[in-house]
Amino acid sequence: MGSKKIFTVYSSREAAEMWGLSENTVTQWINRGRFEPYEARKSAKVWLVTHEGMVRLAGREPGDNAEGD
Repeated sequence: MGSKKIFTVYSSREAAEMWGLSENTVTQWINRGRFEPYEARKSAKVWLVTHEGMVRLAGREPGDNAEGD
């Protein structure tokens, strides 16, 4: 049996809240092709993004202060 990686995924709204971004920002990243094909997909009417994709694009883990305060 082959191994398959299971990703931690969030809805675009959940990811935006966790990273302190607007949902529009995450959706724009999706629409502009900034996520790799395996980092974002649509399920019904909800966009799902991987934790790894969000860290890559946001440049930080969720909860890390972007301003460095």
